[in-house]
Amino acid sequence: MSSHGWLQIVFYAVVIVLMTKPLGLYLFRVFEGTTQPLPRVFAPVERGLYHLCGINPEERHTWKEYTSALLVFSLLGVLVTYAIQRLQQVLPLNPQHFGAVPPDLAFNTAVSFTTNTNWQAYSGESTMSYFTQMAGLAWHNFTSAAVGIGVALALARGLTYRAVAAASLGNFWVDLIRSHSFLLSPSF
Repeated sequence: MSSHGWLQIVFYAVVIVLMTKPLGLYLFRVFEGTTQPLPRVFAPVERGLYHLCGINPEERHTWKEYTSALLVFSLLGVLVTYAIQRLQQVLPLNPQHFGAVPPDLAFNTAVSFTTNTNWQAYSGESTMSYFTQMAGLAWHNFTSAAVGIGVALALARGLTYRAVAAASLGNFWVDLIRSHSFLLSPSF
């Protein structure tokens, strides 16, 4: 390896070390702190989403409740994405007039994008309509990442919370909304 390559590796390692503390503090404020960053901007949006979805942000989930919420959300994501692919011929934003995606391919793609593996056994521009790509697949690029963050948070909380609080892993719905609002939102 050239000296330029080694310099890039060292530079990358230094940047990671320098970003660890500020990024860690930011993530702590987002998910565990009493006030989130930019409260005047995001607090009304966050409260509105909680109200719209019927979420009590103070409620804490046991591991069974957290897992159930995660699985229900993921199952609904698979079903909606599957339906979008199977019905794409009647949905908007299909100027190429693509027909329905075959059932096995639609299921494979829906599960793949829900689980954040994004495995594609098709050529996107000749199989999926614009609506299917936007509402079905691109949506999962954000939600599956947020679910993964929720799993990581639940694991970290399970390992670090005291025995008294160990019955609670947080609130999956709050973690999902905060992941979107503070980390994954394209506008942030």
